[in-house]
Amino acid sequence: MTWTLPEPMLTTPVASPDLPAGAAAEPKWDGYRAQLARYADGRVLLRSRQGTDMTGAFPEIKEAAPAQLPGDTGLDGELVVWEGGRLAFERLQQRLARRRGAGALAAAQTWPAYLVVFDILRLEGTDLTPWPYARRRAALEALFADAGLTAPFTLCPSTTDPATAREWLTWTAAGLEGLCFKRLAERYRAGTRVWGKYKVRVTAEAIVGAVTGSVTGPRTLLLGRYDDTGRLRYTGRTVPLARTAATGLAAVLTPAGGGHPWTGRTFTAGWGSRDVLDVRLVDPQLVVEVAVDVARDAAGRWRHPVQMHRARPDLPLRAVPPYGA
Repeated sequence: MTWTLPEPMLTTPVASPDLPAGAAAEPKWDGYRAQLARYADGRVLLRSRQGTDMTGAFPEIKEAAPAQLPGDTGLDGELVVWEGGRLAFERLQQRLARRRGAGALAAAQTWPAYLVVFDILRLEGTDLTPWPYARRRAALEALFADAGLTAPFTLCPSTTDPATAREWLTWTAAGLEGLCFKRLAERYRAGTRVWGKYKVRVTAEAIVGAVTGSVTGPRTLLLGRYDDTGRLRYTGRTVPLARTAATGLAAVLTPAGGGHPWTGRTFTAGWGSRDVLDVRLVDPQLVVEVAVDVARDAAGRWRHPVQMHRARPDLPLRAVPPYGA
């Protein structure tokens, strides 16, 4: 019987890290959402959240699926790569750039990927999406135990214990982004945003090195920190500023003079983007406090836009943590 993977069930942001009654918590990994189909005839499909076929880019997953999984089985999870004791999202990007052949095989040897499985959609031809989460979770745990699944497959932790879920929030140094909350009685509702997602956010200090818009009407801030050689390194950009914040910053920002450390540099619109921003350099003397999540690249740059919290003209530049911290 021909079958297809359902559209992925999605998350919606929640403000509290507290585990809701009647729900389970799972760690939210800094990786790529991926669904895996292992068909009875040996075919394998590794599909992204947007429906892109990623199978060729991850030959270790393609080879392991028919060797370890029963036929006509579908899984849902997160693709991750570990490097230096933490998750390395940028290595996943590089893996996707090598979609086939020798390049993909070499990348799999250098940066092996793992599929952290958090749901089971089909098992040996039986559609499990109508089952409640608790029953699907039991089936997933049984599959790992009975089939003896090993790398590149990893079972995502799940708990109904609030203390355990809180403890997971201390894993941010390794690349954990937060928590996902899933109601125990909820079936797999394809394409809907029903699961909750709490993202860890912390405040941090950085130096304003440039703006988009104008110095008198900044739209976003480009932020930097000094490295151990005394060079101001770009570390991230804010989301668009509120009008009141932009007005206040305009009063304390100064256009750059000669010798700005970012002179001649170009900046892109986002992590992985090729769209070049039109920026105005400013005198890098103002410290700001921003709210950031824990997703970073290998160099320590914030991978997602940060939120402006407040200007800190009272802080000296030496009070800002070093680049990569």
